[in-house]
Amino acid sequence: MAIDASELKASPIFARLEPAQLETLSEGAEPVEIAEPGVELTKAGDFGHCMFVILDGTAEVSVDGAVVRELHAGDLFGEIAVTASGRRTANVVSKTPMRLASVFKRDVWALEQANPGFAEELRALRDRRAV
Repeated sequence: MAIDASELKASPIFARLEPAQLETLSEGAEPVEIAEPGVELTKAGDFGHCMFVILDGTAEVSVDGAVVRELHAGDLFGEIAVTASGRRTANVVSKTPMRLASVFKRDVWALEQANPGFAEELRALRDRRAV
C-alpha cells in the first residue's frame, strides 16, 4: 500500500511543503508495517539510509540504555543519520503495532535542495535531538 501525501502532511515538519513536493515525497516513501511491540526499528551505530515518519503507533527512543523520549503519530526519527553522521545515534523500539513511512536519504536530500526552509527545519530538529 502506498503512502498518501495527506498522511505525511500530518507531520509538522512536512505541513508547510508545497503540494507537489509533498506528493513527490510520498511517492518515494515506502510503507513499513510493524505487527507487535518490542521490534527494534533502529540500532545506535548502524548506518542509516532513511528516516521514518510514524503514521500510527508509538515507539520508544533510548540512548545508552536510558529512555530519552517517546514518539507518536506525526513524529519522525532517523533524521540525524540521514542529514549528518550517516550512523544511527539511538535505539528505537516499537511500543505498539505501528505503521511507518520510510523516506530515503536521496529523497530527503532532493527536498532539501528544492526547499531551503524545510532543510533548515530538519537540521534544527536534528540539532535539538543531538544535544
